[in-house]
Amino acid sequence: MVVCPICNLGVKTSEINNHIDSGCKTFLLDDSSVTEPPTPSVGSTSTQNNAPPPPPSTQKKRSAASFFSTPAAKRQAITNGPVATPKQPPAPATPFTVNGNGGNKTGQKRSWDEANGSSSPLDSRAPEAELLQQQPDSPPSAPLPKRSKTNRAAPMAERMRPHSLDEVFGQDLVGPNGVLRSLIETDRVPSMILWGGSGTGKTTIARCIARKVGSRFIELNATSTGVAEVKKYFAEAANELALTGRKTIIFCDEIHRFSKSQQDVFLKPVEAGTITLIGATTENPSFKVQSALLSRCRTFTLRTLTQEDIQRILLRALQHEVEQEGLQLSPLIDEELLAYLAAFSDGDARTALNLLELALSLVARPTLENGAPLTKEDIKASLTKTLVYDRAGDQHYDTISAFHKSVRGSDPDAALYYLARMLQSGEDPLFIARRMVVIASEDVGLADNTLLPLATATYTATQQIGMPEARIPLAHCTVALCMAPKSTRAYRGLNNAFSALQEPGVASLPVPLHLRNAPTRLMREMGCGAEYKYPPNYRDGRVKQEYLPEGLRGRRFLEERDLGTEVDPDVDMDG
Repeated sequence: MVVCPICNLGVKTSEINNHIDSGCKTFLLDDSSVTEPPTPSVGSTSTQNNAPPPPPSTQKKRSAASFFSTPAAKRQAITNGPVATPKQPPAPATPFTVNGNGGNKTGQKRSWDEANGSSSPLDSRAPEAELLQQQPDSPPSAPLPKRSKTNRAAPMAERMRPHSLDEVFGQDLVGPNGVLRSLIETDRVPSMILWGGSGTGKTTIARCIARKVGSRFIELNATSTGVAEVKKYFAEAANELALTGRKTIIFCDEIHRFSKSQQDVFLKPVEAGTITLIGATTENPSFKVQSALLSRCRTFTLRTLTQEDIQRILLRALQHEVEQEGLQLSPLIDEELLAYLAAFSDGDARTALNLLELALSLVARPTLENGAPLTKEDIKASLTKTLVYDRAGDQHYDTISAFHKSVRGSDPDAALYYLARMLQSGEDPLFIARRMVVIASEDVGLADNTLLPLATATYTATQQIGMPEARIPLAHCTVALCMAPKSTRAYRGLNNAFSALQEPGVASLPVPLHLRNAPTRLMREMGCGAEYKYPPNYRDGRVKQEYLPEGLRGRRFLEERDLGTEVDPDVDMDG
C-alpha cells in the first residue's frame, strides 16, 4: 500500500497511477484513512499491520505527502459527493446580442460562416455586427470560461488566430474552391512557398494545414534556427516516417533570411519526400529563394487583405471578446472606428488586431488625464502609424518604380505622393535624386535639355543640405520633370543600337579604316586614318563620309519621332 500524494488516502501500490488518473475517486482501500503508512516491525502480525494509526493530533511530523494533500473540503467532495457551496453572484452583464434573432444568448458561440448570410460584414443581421448594438441590462446566461495565464498574456492577434481554413478570410487559395484547399483535403500537400505581406495569413494557413492532415508539425524561424538544428529535425522526420509512416511538415517562417547556401540543406529531404516544407516569405521568392529549392516547391501568392476582410476579422475578434471574456463594449467602438482601423492597417490583419486591442485598452479609462471625457478622436490620435515600406525589399523597388512612371506619365500629384511616401518611410534621398537624373535624360531627354542640369543640381543640393530641407529641391525637380515635354528619342536610339548588337556578326564588324586612329608610322603605312575628312575644315562642316561599318551602312537607329505612335483607346485624341 502507498499513500496518494494528492488525496492522502491509502491505495494499492499497483493501482496508484490508475487512482490518480481517476481523479482520486477509485482504487481506494476501505480501511485507509491514514496520512502516513504504518511502519511494520519485525515479527508483527496481520492484526498489527491493519491497526489504525494514531490520530493526526498525536503525530509529531507531517509527511511530504500530507504537505501536498488535498484540503478537507475537496477530499470530502471526492469521497462523499459534492459539498454544498455558497451561491455565486451573477457575472457582469454583457451589453450585446450575439444571435441573429435579437435575443441574448451570450453563452452560445456561433461561427462567422454559420451566421454570415449577407455580403457585407457590417450587415445588421450578422452576429458580429449586432455586438455594436448596446443592451446594458442583458445578463449572461452562462459563466465565462477560464483562460490560462499563457492565453491571457498572448496579444489579441495571437488569440484570434483561426484554427481552421473556414475561418481564414480574404485568401481564395484556401477558400471552398481554392487550389490549395483541394490539395489539402485530398491529403496531397506539396512542399510550397507562401509569399505574401505581413499579416496576410501565412503562418495561420500552415498551422491549419498541419491540423487538417494530421501530420507531425515542426515550426521554426530562419532568424533563430541554425543548419545543425534543421538537420536534427530531418533525422527525426526520417525516423518518424520509417517507424510509424507519419509524415512531417516543417514550417520555416522568414525562409528568405536563410542564405542561398543554407537553403541547400532542404534540397535532399524535400526531393526525397522525407519532409514537406512550407516556407513563408515576405520577399519575392524569385530573388530570395534558391532556384533549385524553388523548383522543388510550389509557390502560392497570398494577396493583401481588403478593408472589408479586415473589418470582418475585427468584428469576429469583438464577438470573441464579448462571449468568451465578458468584454463591456464602449459606445466609442462602433462601425466607423472599425472602418478607420481597417483602413489604417494597410491590409495587415495583425496590425489591425493590435490597433483594436490598443483601442479597447484606451476606452477602459473613460476620461483623460486632465479629466476630459475620452472621445473617438482621442483614440485615433493615440494610434501610431508605421508606413509599410522595406528599404531592402519589394516595397523599395515598387515605390520608386511607381514614382518614375508617374513622372513619365506627367502626373505631378501621384509623383508627389510617392515622393512623400518614400521620404516619410526613411528612404535615402540621394537614391531618389539619382533616379531623377536618369528621368531627365530617359524621359524628358531632347524635349527639354535644361532638365538634366536641374536634376544634377538637385542631387548636389540634396547631398549638401540633407533632410529635412532636401525635400524641397526634390519636390521642385519632381514637379518640373512631370510638367516638362517628354522625348525618348535618344533613349530609344540607344536601345536600337543595343538590339543590333544581338544580331549575328554585328558586334565584330571591323571599324572603317579611315576612322581608325594612327599613332604610329606602321599604322599610317597601313592606311589608318588616311582618307578621313575633318568636318570643321569644310564649309558648314558638311562632308560626305561613311561612319558605320560596311555591314551596317544605311542602318538608322535614331528615329525622327520623340514619342511612340500607338493610340490609347481610353483617350479621346480629338478632345
